[in-house]
Amino acid sequence: QVQLVESGGGLVQAGGSLNLSCAASGLTFSSYVMGWFRQAPGKEREFVAAISWNGGNTYYTDSVKGRFTISRDNAKNTVYLQMNSLKPEDTAVYYCAAVLRSKVVLTTTQKTHYDFWGQGTQVTVSS
Repeated sequence: QVQLVESGGGLVQAGGSLNLSCAASGLTFSSYVMGWFRQAPGKEREFVAAISWNGGNTYYTDSVKGRFTISRDNAKNTVYLQMNSLKPEDTAVYYCAAVLRSKVVLTTTQKTHYDFWGQGTQVTVSS
């Protein structure tokens, strides 16, 4: 079965960095668009970043542009989210998600489009 396993979360001070990883198994990784979402307590799950199947196209929500970078390594079945200049408002559980590339145009920001989800990793940014 498909599994997405996030890692790399933790506690960091404002201005610090974290690099999240999401290891995928049970699917043909290069056939999938990958996304990162986050959910803060009491809030809806929101889109953070997405990357096309070959890494050629990326998309970010405005609040993380210039600070976060999404990338993927298809040989390792892994997608990454490098997070720099972290702010307290970035505190959330971060989830990776996968959608078959034939179902979307390059990338998608809509959580309802994604077929598979990881269990999430907590990121806490202290002020």
